Amino acid sequence: MTDPLDLVHLRTLVAIADCGGFHRAAAALHLSQSTVSQHVRALEKVFKEPLVHKAGRGTTFTPAGDALLVEARRILAVHDQALQRLEIATDPVIVLGCTEHAADQMLPELLVALRAAFPGRAVRFRIARSTQLEEGVARGLLDLAIVLGSSQAAGTEVGQLKLSWYAGVASVLPEEGRPWPVVAFEEPCGLRQRALQGLHEQGRTTVIAAESGSLEGVVAAVRAGIGVALLPGTGRRPEGLRVVEELPDLGSIGLRVVARRGADRALEQAVCRVGQTFLTGVTRLRRVPA
Repeated sequence: MTDPLDLVHLRTLVAIADCGGFHRAAAALHLSQSTVSQHVRALEKVFKEPLVHKAGRGTTFTPAGDALLVEARRILAVHDQALQRLEIATDPVIVLGCTEHAADQMLPELLVALRAAFPGRAVRFRIARSTQLEEGVARGLLDLAIVLGSSQAAGTEVGQLKLSWYAGVASVLPEEGRPWPVVAFEEPCGLRQRALQGLHEQGRTTVIAAESGSLEGVVAAVRAGIGVALLPGTGRRPEGLRVVEELPDLGSIGLRVVARRGADRALEQAVCRVGQTFLTGVTRLRRVPA
């Protein structure tokens, strides 16, 4: 291989992995989705084989893509560290995590707010489950993260998201006395535990019909009619799903901002404001009939 690797293209590849897809990577990098696709195609031209496959809004990496992703992270880390040592990059990159449930709607607002509050600072996003993001904050890998969790947990709660049961639009609910098939996130997951406990308290038997490590996987399984799932509402009903009114109301779940030790207080306040604005919009949308 004689063609050099473009650092911009490598950053795009890493963003696709961290954000969970082309659409979210484009929002995080402030690029069009077609530009993100062009960067991937340019890398594939160098390696002469596919690196990434689209799966809805999500992605899967080929073995070659996984191998390049490992090297891309190393190359970019060395490059950025060199710039810091040479004092070319005076301001560190802001690394912000966001739960999958709110990413599509919050990423553009977060990017605008952070660029306005911290002009000249680069921003990098990581989209993942709340447990993974909180671990990243605790380890100092993320500056802040927007996560789901109870008001007793660490961080600043910016509001509540209503929990609802969803099924596929054409799904047939189980007959009386039959177990309810549940689609759940892989453990550890507070939503999974809350869903199963809520059904058991209502005297309903359950069976885990499918589980996934991502929101895309859970929604796809529910849409296919495999089972029902408990999900926080973000103002937009997932395509192909309907609300199941027959199941118990399990209230709401908090949306929190958690910050690493020593994080910039102004940064935390800016993210909290975006979270509060987002929740105001969710409340307004809930009042509009579907």
